[in-house]
Amino acid sequence: MPLLIWIVLFTLLGGVLSVVAASLFLLLPERLRQQVIPHSISFAIGALLGAAFLALLPHALSGGFDPHRIMLAVLLGVLGFFLLEKLVLWRHCHGNSCPPVAHDNEHQFVLHPHGHHERGGDHSHGRSASGILILVGDSIHNFVDGVLIAAAFLTDPHLGIVTALAVAAHEIPQEVGDFAVLLHSGFKRGKAFIYNIISSLTTVIGGVLAYYSMAETQQYLPFVLAIAASSFIYIAVADLIPGLHRRLDIRASLQQITLIAAGVGLIFFAHSTLH
Repeated sequence: MPLLIWIVLFTLLGGVLSVVAASLFLLLPERLRQQVIPHSISFAIGALLGAAFLALLPHALSGGFDPHRIMLAVLLGVLGFFLLEKLVLWRHCHGNSCPPVAHDNEHQFVLHPHGHHERGGDHSHGRSASGILILVGDSIHNFVDGVLIAAAFLTDPHLGIVTALAVAAHEIPQEVGDFAVLLHSGFKRGKAFIYNIISSLTTVIGGVLAYYSMAETQQYLPFVLAIAASSFIYIAVADLIPGLHRRLDIRASLQQITLIAAGVGLIFFAHSTLH
């Protein structure tokens, strides 16, 4: 099968199918959703870290480049994502009363743009704007995911599959959070689903564009993989793990550790089996 077809199929897996899975998840009773979401986040953490350390970084370091340069790219990537998140928070909260922490609970780890108070008390306008902000931000995020999946496939089709699995693992709980924000913003369920599907198609667009552009610049692929690894590490460590610390009882902690290990195990098994 042509490599481009593989990229399209697995960017669909990381994007559109994640939205469909998240929408089906929303059909579950509220109580069951609240029980399942923390578990899916723990699993996503393991999948992201496993993909970064067991798949992406080893391939990036095997490209013949100076390992110090590769690891510098990882470090700059982590710092860059930190700065980007700071700029987003500053831009959103500037001039408004904004909560100091975006991760307000274990069940919702996306930025809560509806959490601040709008000037003049126009809360409906603020909620509507937050829904649009989520769609725009998610489109950009999905586009980058598509680029990363394509870069992994151009390096090694097996690595592409593992990367797409890691993307899907963290996209499903994130899409659930996006649905929650859109519904809170006043979107009907049908419209929220359609807009999320449209937003997810940018994953495919990013993958196809990366295929045609990176095919001519193969020498930069190790650095793209390093940035991909830094993205996965930052999402897991900065966005997802802090929410798990809100539950400190032994039972919850053991469940979290077990599911993180399961996520790592999935990536390890998939990568070793495919190779």
